[in-house]
Amino acid sequence: MNRISEAEVLRYTAFSGDPEGGNPAGVVLDASGLDDAAMLAIAAELGYSESAFLTGPGATDGSAGRGYTIRYFSPKAEVPFCGHATVATAIAFAERNGPGELVLTTRAGTVPVTVTRDGTELRATLTSVEPHVTDIAPDDLAEALAALDWPAADLDPALPPRIAYAGNRHLVLAAGSRERLADLDYDFARLEALMHRLDLTTVQLVWRESQAVFHVRDPFPVGGVVEDPATGAAAAAFGAYLRERSLVPDAAVVTLRQGEDMGRPGTLTVELRPGDARVRVSGTGTRIPTAE
Repeated sequence: MNRISEAEVLRYTAFSGDPEGGNPAGVVLDASGLDDAAMLAIAAELGYSESAFLTGPGATDGSAGRGYTIRYFSPKAEVPFCGHATVATAIAFAERNGPGELVLTTRAGTVPVTVTRDGTELRATLTSVEPHVTDIAPDDLAEALAALDWPAADLDPALPPRIAYAGNRHLVLAAGSRERLADLDYDFARLEALMHRLDLTTVQLVWRESQAVFHVRDPFPVGGVVEDPATGAAAAAFGAYLRERSLVPDAAVVTLRQGEDMGRPGTLTVELRPGDARVRVSGTGTRIPTAE
């Protein structure tokens, strides 16, 4: 059965204004008639790293306020939170109902989203749940590096490995060079097994170009895909990591460039505000044309 034909499924990319860039997501603005099996089937049929399903009052016309429940499915399972699918959903919603505020209830907590318009471009900014950062056990780090086939000597000692959370858990590993980041050929099953054991959503691989610009990649075997092209949840977690390590000022705006090595370049903007532990992640997005 073709589940996509049972609901209005939109296709948007997030963190790029080019349909060929950023991270594509499926978006269902009214999923009230879909059960879990149908949502998972749609996500699997689309094959994107995640798809988002919105339910709640006025989900398609905005007439009953802007508070909704949102659920996220990879091709393999439901996930608690997904940043790029949140951005894609907010922009799809704003194209129909106008820019403004949304309050999304996720399995990870409440995520406010603001959509603004600059000329013809819409930009969505999500505010994460309260984040935290923890150590990783030496044996687990060694297993992660072995799965990636990354020698420990190739890491950047100024950015030590940590597990960061801002809705999902992500292992942050910093490459010492752009060449190390570009050379990604990992053991899918081995890394997937470790990530399941540590409850990780992605591994956030980073390389610091300058004080406020990073290049990032996100292996995502637990979602059934080799790599995620633009990862908003990991960006939020990385913002928390930067703050916890005092690597940026209390008030900071950081640019993450992701997807370049996949041929789908995107840009994620991470904002930290003094006195607010939450992390803001913003980006553009656009609808992906489909053949009629």
